[in-house]
Amino acid sequence: MSTYVHIPSITITGELEPAGQRPGADSGDPQLGILRFDTDGAVRAGVWESAPGGWPVAPREDTETCYILSGRATVTDGATGQTFEVSAGDVIVQPEGWSGRWDVHETIRKVWSLR
Repeated sequence: MSTYVHIPSITITGELEPAGQRPGADSGDPQLGILRFDTDGAVRAGVWESAPGGWPVAPREDTETCYILSGRATVTDGATGQTFEVSAGDVIVQPEGWSGRWDVHETIRKVWSLR
C-alpha cells in the first residue's frame, strides 16, 4: 500500500539536496538540486532544479510530466527540431522514447512525476 504524501509549499520552494552537475552537460555548469517525494518506492515524483546550461536528452525510458515552478529554458524536440520556450506555469510531458535537448537560461525548478 502506498503512503499518503503531503509536501508543504515552503518545502517545494526551499533548499534542495545538491545532486552535482547534470550528466552529459555540454554547455554552462548546470548544477542540479532534487527533493524526492517517494516514501516507499511506489511514488516516483519530486522537485528538480537546474542552474543554466545545456544537454542532450537520449530517448527516454519513461514518461515524465512536470509543472514548471520558476526559471526559463528552451526545450528542442529531437524528431522535429521544434523549440519550446518553457517558463513558470507551463506543463510539459516528455513521453517514453522522446529525445531532444534542454537549454536552461535562468535557473529552472519543476515538480515532476514519472510513469
